[in-house]
Amino acid sequence: MPEKSRIDISRCSLCGTCKAPCPTYEEMPSEGMSARGRLKLIRGIEDGALRPSPLFNDRIYSCILCGACSKICPLGIDIPDAIYRTRSKIRGRDRRRWLLRLLLRFGIKRPELGFRLISLGRDFVLPFLVKRRVIPFLPEIPEAPFRTIGQVHKVQSRKGRVAIFTGCSVNYMQPHIGESMVNVLQHAGYEVVVPKDEVCCGAPLRALGMEKEAIELARENHRIFSRLKVEAVISACPTCTLTIRHEYGSLIGKSIEKAMDISVFLHDKLARTEPIGKSVTYHDPCHLLHGLGIRNEPRDIIGRAGLSLEEPSQQGCCGFGGSFSLYNRSMSEGMLARQAGNLCSTGADAIVTSCPGCMMQLSRAVTDRPVIHLIELIEEAYCLKTLYQEQLLAARH
Repeated sequence: MPEKSRIDISRCSLCGTCKAPCPTYEEMPSEGMSARGRLKLIRGIEDGALRPSPLFNDRIYSCILCGACSKICPLGIDIPDAIYRTRSKIRGRDRRRWLLRLLLRFGIKRPELGFRLISLGRDFVLPFLVKRRVIPFLPEIPEAPFRTIGQVHKVQSRKGRVAIFTGCSVNYMQPHIGESMVNVLQHAGYEVVVPKDEVCCGAPLRALGMEKEAIELARENHRIFSRLKVEAVISACPTCTLTIRHEYGSLIGKSIEKAMDISVFLHDKLARTEPIGKSVTYHDPCHLLHGLGIRNEPRDIIGRAGLSLEEPSQQGCCGFGGSFSLYNRSMSEGMLARQAGNLCSTGADAIVTSCPGCMMQLSRAVTDRPVIHLIELIEEAYCLKTLYQEQLLAARH
């Protein structure tokens, strides 16, 4: 384990402040399910007082990596980083997740083949896996990935040039989010570059202890995006943004510094529209709120788009966390039920979030109203409305 993580862990005074916002501790209130408890276990391994075991592994992998603990830690200890490093160290002794690592390694090396195989199994294999509770829900598999579209999207009156970091979820499961990003950015006057050779940000691999593989991906993405002449690298996935902007620094010593969330880039570029008499409630993705510290920008955009924002009395984690929802099913579903209830209690017409993963998770429990990404809301409020007005004006003439 790198010196930075050892020093950080040794600084922990075990004050317990990190327990308060920990979603897994809220769901299962035992010391081993809290951020402090996991740090104590890691210190035990580092000091030689403990040895890795299946129970130890499950405690370390029970962390959803939301980052709420580090945000509130008085000493600023990077607890998720300590979890990542420990998972890498115990990877060889963790047999429970070996198959997922094998499948993920295959998918990363041969993404197009993996997508074709999943597409072939979407009508039979995937429903079977859901029925047997191997996977928590049936994902929507599109006809084609997002990055099959053109690499550069030009505009007539160019204000600037930006790149999109697509991310695996948007590319392979929610290409409509990528299309909405292109439409909105072009509408705002920006030429959009979509690099076809982008690879996974590496976050799913790090979550499974695959640190070396994540480092290889980080180097490749940094090579691809650092050579682009753009003013920003924009993503609609907070996990991707957090990884490439901040975590690449600890992985390879250099980050994609121009990376930013779509809400930050568009925040000062959207005019205020007339109220439309509809209300939405907003779900804060953990990596956007805790990792990137972004809370106000999405809410301001919702108001500018003419919508009324109804805040829930409580906010919480939706329980997705990628592989967390596969191996911690009970906790994941408990978090989902709680947060879906919080959001629906507002009576809002729709639920808006800024994370593709949160969208998929919340859609499992919320079926009586739309669950949409913020970029889809922006597209409807600014692009589609304008298009409709232009068509109406043309019809009158």
